[in-house]
Amino acid sequence: METTAEGTSTAIAKSLTQPIQRGVVIRDSPPATQLTLAQMVRRQLQGGRKMTCQLVGVILEESTSEDLQKHAVVRPAVVDVLLEVARSCDLYLLARVLDDESEALVLAALDAVGVFTVGGLNRNKVLFCSTEAGRTSFVRQLEPDWHVDVSSETISQLARFIRHQLHIAPAGAAPIATNVFGAESLECYFGLPASGGFI
Repeated sequence: METTAEGTSTAIAKSLTQPIQRGVVIRDSPPATQLTLAQMVRRQLQGGRKMTCQLVGVILEESTSEDLQKHAVVRPAVVDVLLEVARSCDLYLLARVLDDESEALVLAALDAVGVFTVGGLNRNKVLFCSTEAGRTSFVRQLEPDWHVDVSSETISQLARFIRHQLHIAPAGAAPIATNVFGAESLECYFGLPASGGFI
């Protein structure tokens, strides 16, 4: 196994830097394979105590508000990370919906994976709005340490107001700002591959 100058294997060094902002390397911490999920979440939150997170496209399989009129399904790969984030910080989940039925479907999907019981998330911290501007307004009012979103426009608008943001986008997406991290999924940022197991 090839090692770097810092003494970590190149495979581990790559896994630590891939979901993290370009040029930022976490040093003086154990390799990802030696950390529990709770430790990985705390490390990646970098001391952040409050997070807002878009539901559509990040937590839910659905990619549009129109999809939520038919069904709402929590992505299986994100469940463990979602529960740990809910336990580790003050988490608010945000969704743009078109009707009350969509809200009910989203709440039922979150309830089914234990976010309100195992994760301890308060149902009142799942916030619904009817426009993208409404979601941005929620984030600004809540003043989180972290915001997670799939919309590059929303991320750009919030970059000067929010300390850290995570942009969920395909690999190779252009960086938006120095305080914006990029990852292909929420679970990848917190050290899990798409399959849901540890790296």
